[in-house]
Amino acid sequence: MTLITYNYRYTVLFKPAGPGYVVTCPALPGLVTVGETFEEARAMAADAIRSYLSSLRKGGLTFPAEDYQLLAEQIEVAIDAV
Repeated sequence: MTLITYNYRYTVLFKPAGPGYVVTCPALPGLVTVGETFEEARAMAADAIRSYLSSLRKGGLTFPAEDYQLLAEQIEVAIDAV
């Protein structure tokens, strides 16, 4: 029996939080994980995504598609002092 492996790619967002990072995935509602370093946060995100997709598969649900329309940009604004 040959095991077939499929690769899935999702965008994750890393938000600095204290001494680490909080990671979310816009395409997978409710997925949140943390890591004390960027590398740990990235590994935790991969594990969380794997678990999320496994749970969907066990429930007979389809995997959400990545939203390639997602854009991120920093906007700078000036506010007059009072």
